Amino acid sequence: MADGTTQRVLRLLSLLQQRRTWTGQELAAELDVTDRCVRRDVERLRDLGYPVHASQGVGGGYVLGAGRALPPLLLDDDEAIATAVSLRLAAGGTVAGAGEAALRTLAKLDQVMPPRLRSEVRALHEATDTLSGGADVVEGEVLMTLARACRDGVRVGFAYADRTGARTARRVEPVRLVATGRRWYLFAFDLDRDDWRTYRLDRMAEVVPSTWRCAPREHPDPAAYVQRSVTASPYRHVAVARVHDTVDAVRAQVPPGVGSVADDPRGEPGWSLLTVGGDDLDWIALHLARFGVDVEVLEPPELREAAAAMAERLSRMSGSP
Repeated sequence: MADGTTQRVLRLLSLLQQRRTWTGQELAAELDVTDRCVRRDVERLRDLGYPVHASQGVGGGYVLGAGRALPPLLLDDDEAIATAVSLRLAAGGTVAGAGEAALRTLAKLDQVMPPRLRSEVRALHEATDTLSGGADVVEGEVLMTLARACRDGVRVGFAYADRTGARTARRVEPVRLVATGRRWYLFAFDLDRDDWRTYRLDRMAEVVPSTWRCAPREHPDPAAYVQRSVTASPYRHVAVARVHDTVDAVRAQVPPGVGSVADDPRGEPGWSLLTVGGDDLDWIALHLARFGVDVEVLEPPELREAAAAMAERLSRMSGSP
């Protein structure tokens, strides 16, 4: 295809992906071409493997459907750069095997990229370092099995290891997968414990979906539930403090896997309520002090004692009398 035709077909594909149904006249107006030209470009997409369905009569139009095989990707400049950057980040991600697949895909993309785009992507890569340490890797098969179970609404059984490594059998009704950046979690209803639970995917084994469909249940917000769970359950200590700053300002400084931020229960403007977990009280006191604003510790009282002891040590370090 000529460059002008290629750009127009790319634009047509983008339009079909943005909305479920388009009439021929609407597409012609968007592309500034004739209805006949739209029909020819639709045929070009079909020749490339894109299942574009057409219906006649009132209310008819063009619909991009799902095919039996993956067609070649047609990307505009911005999409190609975004895809390359995303693949670079995925190469150091948290899903086992995804890094190798991302690198293979990135190599294919780099091979067919126009020189001008290749130079932009390489300049971005050369100017960027990625810190990927500290993440818990999960098996891609486990991730996809659970994603399909959430989608299809079927029960899942698996072996789950606690902090000591002891395994127990679990039967759950999965609802949602939640990623925190370092870990993947499953939010599900535990049938044996008759309550909502969160599960780390890197601690799962022998994940087997059943054919038993789940009746929909009223449930709390999965992301908020997981955040509350990972803030408290993995840590020895859970601290609650009032911070003299806005919710947005505090939330920007606290990773979601470490703490949660809410409005001040006293209703005082400019204050927030922070719940944060940690295995060491000195560590918690240090991080609260680093906010650089007034902080009132509500609980536990041992945190106030740790802060007082730290203040005394810091005073001696500074040489103050």
